[in-house]
Amino acid sequence: MIPILLLFLAVMLAGHYYVCWHVYNILPFPLWGKVAAVSLMVLAFALSVLSVLPALDRVPFSLATAFYEIGTSWIFIFLYLLLAFAVLDFGRLLHIVPSSVLVNNVVSTVLLTVVMLAVFVYGNINYNSKHRECFSVETAKAVDGRKIVLVSDLHLGYNNHRKEFSRWVDMINAENPDLVLVAGDIIDRSIEPLDEERVAEEFHRIKAPVVACLGNHEYLAGVEAACRFYDEAGIILLRDSAVSFGNITIVGRDDKSNARRLSLAQIMQKNNVNADSSYVILLDHQPFNLEQAEEARVDFQFSGHTHYGQVWPVSWITDAIYEKAYGAHRRGNTFYYVSSGLGIWGGKYRIGTRSEYVVATLCAGGI
Repeated sequence: MIPILLLFLAVMLAGHYYVCWHVYNILPFPLWGKVAAVSLMVLAFALSVLSVLPALDRVPFSLATAFYEIGTSWIFIFLYLLLAFAVLDFGRLLHIVPSSVLVNNVVSTVLLTVVMLAVFVYGNINYNSKHRECFSVETAKAVDGRKIVLVSDLHLGYNNHRKEFSRWVDMINAENPDLVLVAGDIIDRSIEPLDEERVAEEFHRIKAPVVACLGNHEYLAGVEAACRFYDEAGIILLRDSAVSFGNITIVGRDDKSNARRLSLAQIMQKNNVNADSSYVILLDHQPFNLEQAEEARVDFQFSGHTHYGQVWPVSWITDAIYEKAYGAHRRGNTFYYVSSGLGIWGGKYRIGTRSEYVVATLCAGGI
């Protein structure tokens, strides 16, 4: 694990050197202006490192929020600057782009600034505009008319505060659901900001039972503290366990972060889940090994985790990693939905993806 982290850090440092070098050269500023711009980029990089370290929790809440938002936003800004300069360099090598475009150029600087601002203003607006994904799932089992709101990847913490979550709760309550299911990553990176704002109280406003599984970020935040938060919030937490509401059985897997979690077959057997009579919904945060739900005769699996990359072209990478990185899918008689998430990790930008909540209605019909 350590060699991989060191390799990642080396790649990030090399990428930042490349971007900083280009910014230094392209800016039509005197020496002090170029140095100041690069210094701000180095500071943003330092804050991006701090945003994932436990030391952030020792900073006052408002300052920690600012550090987190600046640092994690920089990661995405850096990515797009890296892509922009790589394209320009490639064009220069092909003699399509003059070298003068990348050296002390006022027009290039203004154009690049305007394009970056436009992209990230759009990305922020797109993130804050939550998409309502609605569909019906047909089943021959006796669950007709049940409405379920499904959400994943809330990432509550230094970036998504209680006030924002309160807006999401209002959206959920407006659906008048019978159940609310959460496929993990309620917590972002630490329990501290949630305790600071007493976010657990907000979950008690949801006017339906809330059932959830853990995600990998609950493990990053500390699984014991996360479980304590779930209990304070009144969430029914499923860790390799199941709960029934009438003829609907919700099975929740512990996150893949737990190498000792049970197999799905073991969970079904241990909890006496009858897939012949009950409508079985599986909550599994990370959508790996989708064939297991099909083999266990699960009716509906709901997952998250991927965020569908959050920004293009990272979505291409998630498409390559997962059998289904986003949206509806079917294997045999099992229906799947992988959500891009209601919240977000890091900077609040959705470029080529969307933040969503899912409203699923179970209705009578054959499969």
